[in-house]
Amino acid sequence: MDKTAIRHAATVVLIRHDTPEPSVLMGQRGTKAAFMPNKFVFPGGALDPEDREIKLAKPAAPDLLTKLAKHSDPELSEPLLLAAVREMWEETGHALAVESPRACEIAAEQPENWQGFFKQGWLPDASGLQFIFRAITPPGRSRRFDARFFLGNASAIKGDPDDFSAASDELAHLQWIPLSKTREFDLPFVTEVVLAEVQSRMRYPKKQHPVPFFTHENGISQFHRL
Repeated sequence: MDKTAIRHAATVVLIRHDTPEPSVLMGQRGTKAAFMPNKFVFPGGALDPEDREIKLAKPAAPDLLTKLAKHSDPELSEPLLLAAVREMWEETGHALAVESPRACEIAAEQPENWQGFFKQGWLPDASGLQFIFRAITPPGRSRRFDARFFLGNASAIKGDPDDFSAASDELAHLQWIPLSKTREFDLPFVTEVVLAEVQSRMRYPKKQHPVPFFTHENGISQFHRL
C-alpha cells in the first residue's frame, strides 16, 4: 500500500453536556505513531473496505448525505458514517448504536472487524451525527487522509461515558476535556480549526452553517464551503 496516497477517513467530535461545561472526547496518539505522534486528537481513522458492507440501523438525513457527496463519490457517504461509528467504538469503547436482538443473530455474517460490535447486541446508528468539516492532509506528510468530521452528542452512546475499559490501545489518556481547556493540549492545526467550528455552531445553533473544506490546489492551501 502506498502510505502517502490519500485515504478516506472519518472522525467523531463527541460533545458531552452533563459536565460543568461542555466537554469533548479526545485521546493522545502514541510517541511512535507514524501520523501525528503525541498529538491529542478526536477518535477516528481510515475507511475500511468492510465498512461498505454494513447497513445503518436508521437512514441518514438526506441533507447530510447531499453535503457528503459534494466533490466526492456519493457511494462513499454511508460507508464514511459507518467508519466513524466503527472507529469511535474501536478507539474508545463507546458505541453509537441501537439495541437489537437481531444483531447477535447476524453477527457471524458480518466482516470480522464488525463482529464484536454486533455481538454486543448493537446495530450501528449515525442518525445523530452532523457533518461539520472536511480536510485533506497537505502534501509531504507521512500519511495523507481525506477526513470528514462529524459532530455527535455523548447522550447517544451506549453505556457509561467515563468507562474506557473496552477501548483499544491506539489512543492513550482518553478523557473528556472542557472546550475552554482544549488549547492547553498539544493539538494538530486541523483539530484547532475544527474546535473553532464546533464552538461557532454551539454559539449560534440556529444559524445555517456551511461545511468548511480545507484542501490544497496548485501548492496553495485554501478553504472551500460545502
